[in-house]
Amino acid sequence: MEYRNLTLEEIDILEERNCRSTDWTLVFVSQEFDTDDLRNVSFEGEVHIGANTRIENVGIIRTTDGASYGEGVTISVLNEAGDGNIILFSRLSSQVAALMVCASEDKNLFEKLRSMVTHYIERTVPSCTTIGDGVTIQDCREMTNVVVGDGCELCGASRLIDCTLSSTPDAAIYVGDDVILENVIAQAGATIVDGAKLYDTFVGEACHVGRGFTSENSIFFANSHMDNGEACAALCGPFSVSHHKSTLLIGGTYSFYNAGSNTNFSNHAYKMGPIHWGTMERGAKTASGAHILWPARIGAFSMAMGKIQTHPDTGMLPFSYVIGEGRKTNVVPGRNLCTVGTYRDVTKWPKRDKRPANGRISLLTFDWLSPYVMERVKAGIKYLEQLQEEQGKNREVYHGKGFDITASALQHGLEYYKLALKMYGNTEYGSSWTDMLGLLTPTDALEQMKEDILNGDIVDIEGLENRFADIYESYEQWKGFSSNEAEMEQARHKWLALICRDAEREYDLGDVSEEQFKDFVSKIEN
Repeated sequence: MEYRNLTLEEIDILEERNCRSTDWTLVFVSQEFDTDDLRNVSFEGEVHIGANTRIENVGIIRTTDGASYGEGVTISVLNEAGDGNIILFSRLSSQVAALMVCASEDKNLFEKLRSMVTHYIERTVPSCTTIGDGVTIQDCREMTNVVVGDGCELCGASRLIDCTLSSTPDAAIYVGDDVILENVIAQAGATIVDGAKLYDTFVGEACHVGRGFTSENSIFFANSHMDNGEACAALCGPFSVSHHKSTLLIGGTYSFYNAGSNTNFSNHAYKMGPIHWGTMERGAKTASGAHILWPARIGAFSMAMGKIQTHPDTGMLPFSYVIGEGRKTNVVPGRNLCTVGTYRDVTKWPKRDKRPANGRISLLTFDWLSPYVMERVKAGIKYLEQLQEEQGKNREVYHGKGFDITASALQHGLEYYKLALKMYGNTEYGSSWTDMLGLLTPTDALEQMKEDILNGDIVDIEGLENRFADIYESYEQWKGFSSNEAEMEQARHKWLALICRDAEREYDLGDVSEEQFKDFVSKIEN
């Protein structure tokens, strides 16, 4: 963008329109600037304004010394009392954030990543408050050290300090009434409205934050939706959702997650401070009133219920019910594999990706039956069989890592997991796998990436993004191919029949109409 100074005539007109500046020579505008686009606004310090941008009724827009625009701010997720493990910048992807967290225990690797981010910021961040083309700003009180991308709309916001709003014309950002943002970066398509208050927070592509939600030292990626509740030191991967009041996400990793009303996590044992944290693996969710005491790990696509205070690790038991009952935790392995809720979840996420098709920053693998999950399914079979072998086959209850499993639940769990293996087909996929906040990644590819960063083969953010893109594009090849399509199809029909049976149980409760039930079953059968 080529900017110019205001003419004396334009300054006179602007002052007649109740616009003020401590120094008009520091206000730069586009070549196409029209004085009709500014009314009742004050400027302080150097400010750049793009074309076709309308600003009215704004208390102050300014640049101050030491402005960061939210770029380069280091925050602590997971361990609330930590020294900082994620560096905010406008191109941050869920994968790079996950890598930073992995690297936080390796000082050399983390400093390499910090250097990449620092160089990127030096090359891309403007020197003053900059407002892009086609922007609308009205009825806002304060904007200090803010970069506003093209097409952005700010209406009624209270305060923005050191923020970058990476809006684009095809994925505009909207910031609404009574919003307070301090040290915040928002990516394309984000919506922040209704009195949300965010501090040291990152809001990713097509995310929504509203209805008084508060956040501190937290990150939300791709299509996450946060209303009413609060977050602190939360690392929220794609499609993390919390709609309800009295819901607190603290000190945890979440991905493809849904929080029931009044969900709470505790990261403080009232001994050594708020240092504990845990993981809700991909697709895990909490029922209304759930309360989990960190540390804990809840396996992929599981449902957590009740107060869970035994610090269970069910990472090797995906698709489970994890139920806190008194001072005990009971696990029903695999039960969530064949529920309507899981069926709806895994089919809805690809359809609800609201990001523009081109230019997506975070990379998402939507497969639910994947090498990542199958590795855990096979580990679950081995673990359950090992419990039987070590504790005896005639027991009524088996004791696991912070949880109990009844003999009946264990046997059914084995059946569910074997069904999942048959549905997947191929069980030979080489490397072990990890979930880089949405991108399923072979662990050997991740380790090679770390080595290449340390060796200087990956030296900048663009190189890092290209490596993750290579992993994304190689997924179909790396995940392997089906070995027995007939068995896969037979297993899938059995799974769908179990889904229909679960839907029938809900229909029998009386709240689902016969028409809704038949329509759901028809969609599954077809």
